Amino acid sequence: MRTTDEAPVPTGPLDATPPPRRPRTVLAMDVAFLDDVFPPAVRARLEEIANIQPPYLLKEFTSRRAVAALAECEVLLTGWGCPRIDATVLDRAPRLEAVIHSAGTVKTFLDRAAYERGITVSSAAAANAVPVAEFTLAAIILGAKRAFPLAQLYRDRRSHRTASDLDRFRWLGTHGITVGVVGASRIGRRVIQLLRSIDAEILLYDPYVDAAEAERLGTTLTDLDTLVATSDVVTLHAPATDATRHLLDARRLDLMRPGTLLVNTARGPLVDTEALTAHVAEGRIDVVLDVTDPEPLPVDHPLWELPNAFLTPHLAGAQGNEVGSLGALAVDELARFARGVPLNHPVLLEDLERIA
Repeated sequence: MRTTDEAPVPTGPLDATPPPRRPRTVLAMDVAFLDDVFPPAVRARLEEIANIQPPYLLKEFTSRRAVAALAECEVLLTGWGCPRIDATVLDRAPRLEAVIHSAGTVKTFLDRAAYERGITVSSAAAANAVPVAEFTLAAIILGAKRAFPLAQLYRDRRSHRTASDLDRFRWLGTHGITVGVVGASRIGRRVIQLLRSIDAEILLYDPYVDAAEAERLGTTLTDLDTLVATSDVVTLHAPATDATRHLLDARRLDLMRPGTLLVNTARGPLVDTEALTAHVAEGRIDVVLDVTDPEPLPVDHPLWELPNAFLTPHLAGAQGNEVGSLGALAVDELARFARGVPLNHPVLLEDLERIA
């Protein structure tokens, strides 16, 4: 679950000095995302730093033009919709030194053969973590205030709430609550930082974090059973792997106290959906789910209608004007590569199994 510690997300050029080299760079992504990921100011900086190989953008690696571009390519600047980069593609790019991804995970398109050939890999996952963490904090605050079920009640009645409407809640609001964070990922760590703005005790479960590091993060390290049994809010920030599938299974959901709020902005398969649905239907657990398993849920699934279930369409990550921060981070990484200095956001082979 854990990722390596990251430096703060860059917000501008490293300095005003032009890089000593302009690496031959090929852009590979869906053209539909190009203008959002690389808005004018970011694209201008990219074109100053890099020697962009024609054609300006590739959406495949098999045409004659694509093969010619790959033959000269030193950096692949990738994004959403990048074609699979496998050994065959790498064979066509004998000069390739780095893959810099202007989005989150590289696991969906990048073959491990890139690491075997000593190619440096970086991603903009740290920039994407910012809106996800902000969304998560908002979900925790509104969820703790029981804003979602009470808003539904208000909408149905068209009249103000009564004191009895609050009777089912064992607690309401964020004052003095315990928040259990599952996964000290990039997003999990940023959520922990943001949680310091409210009066909450923070528990952490992450098998790759020791007690000393948890203390530095401002949390108390605990096992997962204890976390779910003692937290008022459980927020998930682990990757979807074979080891984390149904991390919250029927047994662990049974451990949660009545009134627990579960927030999932990570991956749907972390939770046993059907077991969760039973608890939500009984009113034991409130949920804010930006992801589900399956995604989306079937049209007749009970979670669509339950008042204590608030579902959003996988929108916590960078959207709209937030997307440009991903391109800016990728260009910052490219600038560092051009200067021959270590990248701030490397994706290491040994971390692949435990990151998103």
